[in-house]
Amino acid sequence: MANAKPATLGELRKSGYCPRSVKDEIRQNLLRKLRAGETLFPGIVGYDDTVVPQVVNALLSRQNFILLGLRGQAKSRIIRQLVSLLDDEIPILAGSEVNDDPFAPLSKYGRTLVESEGDDAPIAWIPREQRYVEKLATPDVTVADIIGDVDPIRAARGGHVLSDELTINFGLLPRANRGIFAINELPDLAGKIQVGLFNIMQEGDIQIKGYPVRLPLDVLLVFTANPEDYTARGKIITPLKDRIGAEIATHYPESVEAGIAITQQEAWTERGALPVDIPDFIAEVIERIAFLAREDKRIDQRSGVSQRMPISVTENAVSNAERRAVLTGEDSVIPRISDIYAALPAITGKLELEYEGELVGSEKIARELVSRAAGDTFRAWGGEAAEEQLEEVVEYFDRGGVLQLDDDSAASALLEGFRTVPGLLAAVKEVGLWVEDSPGHSAAAAELVLEALVAEKRVSRSSTGRFSRAPRRAAGGGGFKPGFDA
Repeated sequence: MANAKPATLGELRKSGYCPRSVKDEIRQNLLRKLRAGETLFPGIVGYDDTVVPQVVNALLSRQNFILLGLRGQAKSRIIRQLVSLLDDEIPILAGSEVNDDPFAPLSKYGRTLVESEGDDAPIAWIPREQRYVEKLATPDVTVADIIGDVDPIRAARGGHVLSDELTINFGLLPRANRGIFAINELPDLAGKIQVGLFNIMQEGDIQIKGYPVRLPLDVLLVFTANPEDYTARGKIITPLKDRIGAEIATHYPESVEAGIAITQQEAWTERGALPVDIPDFIAEVIERIAFLAREDKRIDQRSGVSQRMPISVTENAVSNAERRAVLTGEDSVIPRISDIYAALPAITGKLELEYEGELVGSEKIARELVSRAAGDTFRAWGGEAAEEQLEEVVEYFDRGGVLQLDDDSAASALLEGFRTVPGLLAAVKEVGLWVEDSPGHSAAAAELVLEALVAEKRVSRSSTGRFSRAPRRAAGGGGFKPGFDA
């Protein structure tokens, strides 16, 4: 076949194939993508003006780099997408464990094969996916895992002395030769392993069981780390840190809009049985919970509040709305504020609290975050325009009015209850949240209005969904702390 790939070293020579280092390969493919205007990191939102340009600069400079950031900042996703910058496939000497370049074999196996077979040495082609190796650093990772170890059984079967290179069982790093080697959570790696990485990066040689082995690997090294880990569990040794070309800081979404885009992209909301319709203001409330949590002094900001939190809350809120729709026979799934409260376990499980926060409790803090997020969202949607109607709502509760929300009520039944509160539905219409042909949207909007009044301490809401008159401040000071009736 005219288009058959070369199968021997001789055929590869005749084909005109020119090997190049993996960093040059990535650099040239990156430049081609840039010229073509291709998206470099699909699915990565909010990094176009910050992280992505810095990663591009490091790769164009042929540098190893580390992504430094808190949990849930897409560090692993970015490094895994570097595979797209490799060639579709490359040739290696068939049977090589370290992806030997047919023209310049690295291992003794490869050199011996070329010496014995010459141009008849067999060639294999490996796809780009097989040239990416990733390891999660843990304290129990050994030198053998990363670099390799002497295999006595291999030595016995081959009749080799232990110092023979053919007795080595290569670790992950040599097996990533001519590819990308990634280590997640680098500070967790034992110091002696980091020394081994530095040595092979700088000198290209290693020692296995005291036997020196020359391995000038061709590899792009990328790492991730959490700033908290520098002091909590370990650190990056200075010589290794000095040899990492670029330290690139990742971050959480810088705008609510970017956060919503990430959550919508990642959350599982297509349930199949019933259509899911998440009101924009509900999506915004969920995202604002994360933004408020990242500013709350009662929450440990060194651990961060992962973007996985709003993703999980969205999925749980949709599930609660889906359960209700099945029970009530509604034809669509439309989450509302009460569904966000039903998703509290997705919030509390992702908050690391400071001492002050431990005294308050994660559930109470989570409830406050939901209420404050609803208030901020309502104001952002023009809540001030409905002040006259809101006064009617507050006056109703001040006169002793009570409204009990049932989480499992259909939207139409809920709207009937809302109509008993003067000004409530008028406020929804005033700010443009009323949807005439969607009771689910309108009911969700009305509940948003009530929750915004709770956030402003003008109305009280109990943990069972009972709205009533807000507690008054005690005479003489002692400001009221937002909370919920037990």
